[in-house]
Amino acid sequence: MSTLNYLIFFAYAPALALLWYFYHKDRYEPEPKKYVIATFLIGATLSVSVAYVLEGVLTLGGIIKPLLPATAFYVALVAGIVEEPAKALAILLPFRARQMDGVMDGIVYGVAAGLGFAATENFLYGLGWGVGVTIARAFLTPFAHATWSAIVGVGYGLLSEGKSFSVGQFYALAILLHFMWDYFAFLSTRVPAYNVMLVFLIMLNVAILRYFLTLGEEEDRERFWYYFFRR
Repeated sequence: MSTLNYLIFFAYAPALALLWYFYHKDRYEPEPKKYVIATFLIGATLSVSVAYVLEGVLTLGGIIKPLLPATAFYVALVAGIVEEPAKALAILLPFRARQMDGVMDGIVYGVAAGLGFAATENFLYGLGWGVGVTIARAFLTPFAHATWSAIVGVGYGLLSEGKSFSVGQFYALAILLHFMWDYFAFLSTRVPAYNVMLVFLIMLNVAILRYFLTLGEEEDRERFWYYFFRR
């Protein structure tokens, strides 16, 4: 197997496996596969492109000098502020197509967008730094990006069913979690003790996603019985 094939496999296979898992968590009213796949692909292409251009301008400079020195704090903050709205561009497809009507739908589409983004990002890292980097990132970043985008997806799911009037707080939470992860990841390269914070953040992400999954499953069960007794 060539190096390119290894990169493609380790970048996309873990993301697609997670997507398969979360897609089947939506047991009562599965989303149309074409929209889920399209959301994944937009996250893997358009979202990545937009994020890389903006981050290049804001942190690397070039023709335009970076706004602030590229400290760990600033780079992590830019990553959160840029990448979460960029991934949400993919979520807007099913939202505007009226395919989202609840928490579980928001999770599925949010996860799809985040996993697409993470897969291509890991592929690009591998092109620049080698297959080993892609393999190492494959164990963490797909789940992390999926969680942050799922939070935004839940916001749009609640908005679509009239249970929320804004997605701002969901964006803010996703950006905060993303910033904290990147910031402590940067610090841990110099001070290994900061890995404790990364472990805490992994647990926090799992808890948040589990909470939303529980809400989504409860909401879907209520709808199932409602429609069942209306027949």
